[in-house]
Amino acid sequence: MKVKIVNRSKHTSPAYSTLLSAGMDVCANIDHPVLLKPLERALIPTGLFIELPEGFEAQIRPRSGLALKKGITVLNTPGTIDADYRGEIGVILVNLSNEDFIVNDGERICQMVVSRHEKIEWLVSELLTDTGRGAGGFGHTGS
Repeated sequence: MKVKIVNRSKHTSPAYSTLLSAGMDVCANIDHPVLLKPLERALIPTGLFIELPEGFEAQIRPRSGLALKKGITVLNTPGTIDADYRGEIGVILVNLSNEDFIVNDGERICQMVVSRHEKIEWLVSELLTDTGRGAGGFGHTGS
């Protein structure tokens, strides 16, 4: 699938790290380092603008290594970029660690996954089809 991108950053466009990667790494595009103290969050610009086709979205997800090693994650995971959005992609990073973290220009801060989605139409009903699970949730299987 081909997707239009306007890259006003100082960095390369998002790219897949391996042949079978689902997500593309996205870099911070900042003029000065951003200090994230423990439990602080910041909107980090990317300099990227995209034009997705109808029926697709881009999801902004944390990078697992950054989350595990540094406690840095995307606050509204996954962040959704709708097909009709034309503004700059911004990433809300949060520091869940006990140590300061500095976001540097060009740092890979998240990954972007483009996926198809469906539109639904609600069918208002008084009853739902019964299943073996029923209303069981939140640990109902004992796990």
